[in-house]
Amino acid sequence: MISKWKENLYRILETPGGGLAGRIVDTFLIALIVGNVVMVTLHTVQGLAAKYGSFFWHFELFSVLVFSVEYLLRMWVCTENRSYRHPVLGRIRYFFSPFALIDLLAILPFILPMLIPADLIYIRTLRLLRLLRLLKLGRYSEAIRTMATLLKSKKEEIAVSLTMSIILLLISSALMYFIENAAQPEAFSSIPAALWWGAMTMTTVGYGDIYPITPTGKVLAGVIALLGISLFILPASILAAAYATEIQRKKIEQIVCPKCGSKIP
Repeated sequence: MISKWKENLYRILETPGGGLAGRIVDTFLIALIVGNVVMVTLHTVQGLAAKYGSFFWHFELFSVLVFSVEYLLRMWVCTENRSYRHPVLGRIRYFFSPFALIDLLAILPFILPMLIPADLIYIRTLRLLRLLRLLKLGRYSEAIRTMATLLKSKKEEIAVSLTMSIILLLISSALMYFIENAAQPEAFSSIPAALWWGAMTMTTVGYGDIYPITPTGKVLAGVIALLGISLFILPASILAAAYATEIQRKKIEQIVCPKCGSKIP
């Protein structure tokens, strides 16, 4: 009997086709996650925090209870998955899985301040970690799961493009330091200080608080800006191409024969 409940609960919590019960649970948890993000945001408004502080706290308590029960239930039923079949080692592996860690982070910001009563600044900042509950939406969104899969499959290409961008950032900042230091010793006082200018230039943000004034520095800045645009759009183009390919693949898989109703390979 218990094994049957465990199997049904696993189907509701962990499988996309969890039936009506699974859709109801997913919808409720999505609404609760969105509600948490709204509450955390509104709690930063002093007037609202003073007037509705008690409501915010009780909503937070309710959310933590729900997320804690969900987390414990997922830990219990995870052994229904072949990857976590072993009752002990399987649960340990599941504990360190990405989604399980996100679930844990969703409840820790509420529990830790109770375990550490000292009202320290770094303890209070744990409240901001409640925004990480937004990451739990990845469980219930096919688009987010697809993007996570693409990031994993294209991690080498993305890592190479980001490495090239970092190398360009370091080289350009070092060159600009040597060119502009004599003319602007305060603005370009060191290579680490020049990194701020390099990051803002390569990303085309350009706050304008630091900029070259020598002719050579201006020419170099223009070249770096053009190179930065090319390099920084590489990860986006890699993901866009992979996403388009994945969407096309799913459309092909969904093509069915109009006569027999079976999928056409």
